[in-house]
Amino acid sequence: MGSRKKQMADAIKEGKKQVAFAKLNNCPTSPRKMRLVADLVRGEKVEHALNILKFNQKEASGRLEKLLLSAIANWQSKNEEANIEEAELIVKEIRVDSGSMLKRLRPAPQGRAHRIRKRSNHVTLVVGANNNTQS
Repeated sequence: MGSRKKQMADAIKEGKKQVAFAKLNNCPTSPRKMRLVADLVRGEKVEHALNILKFNQKEASGRLEKLLLSAIANWQSKNEEANIEEAELIVKEIRVDSGSMLKRLRPAPQGRAHRIRKRSNHVTLVVGANNNTQS
């Protein structure tokens, strides 16, 4: 490997060390309901986001809280020598995508049937250290 290529590889590796992510696949909640809770924590500090999720009454907040704790643990396993409080972790990105859809039939009047769509979603949460320190 050439010297420039190795320097670029080391720089990319160092950059990836500052972020960690966690994924939640096939969560049986509609994406619309999950996005309501995800929008509350996007861009927040991790401690503040955990408090928001803990005291929110929606069902999706419990799942997102568990996912955020998993992302924090992933970040800590990458940066074992670093302290979480000093790093000032923030929720850099949270993405809610539509998952598979279960289609069920509900009986309707006069021999017809209506289709019920039971939606699911995929959530990707990215946690990273806050680079721009503001006073």
